[in-house]
Amino acid sequence: MEFRKQQQIKTCVVACIINDADQVLLTRRCIEPFCSQWVMPGGKIDHGEAILVALHREVREEVGLEVHVEQLIDVYEHLAIGSGQDHYVILYYRCSPASFDLTPNGSECTEAIWADRDQLPGMPLPPGCRHILAQVFPELPWGVTAPPEDAAGELPDQLQLQGA
Repeated sequence: MEFRKQQQIKTCVVACIINDADQVLLTRRCIEPFCSQWVMPGGKIDHGEAILVALHREVREEVGLEVHVEQLIDVYEHLAIGSGQDHYVILYYRCSPASFDLTPNGSECTEAIWADRDQLPGMPLPPGCRHILAQVFPELPWGVTAPPEDAAGELPDQLQLQGA
């Protein structure tokens, strides 16, 4: 009998942390996918872990912050990412900081900054991050924030979900 490993969808959470000055917390990733790009903190939800527990855990692990979760912004899907052709479903939550001492962990991110909102469109951001920030700050000059629906890369889910 032959057994094949079943491909799985990786479900992740990401915190779009915005402070009172409308700055967004970004981290420079030092692992794939999106190594060297600026991203918002987040990661995979562990089996049996509640979504918001995972969100708080990931933010603490990556940058040492505590956050207040405000609402679900959107869901974004990445298809065929990296050499493993991984499939990610990412839940992006708007958050506010409950603490402010940034401590990047060095194993997933090397830097953490509070980026001014006006800087965001010019920064090297992955498509999902750009798509979400364009929803949060629609008045900024984002240009194209999502690929055409027939592209083989990332496809945004335009659900516009509310509440968390």
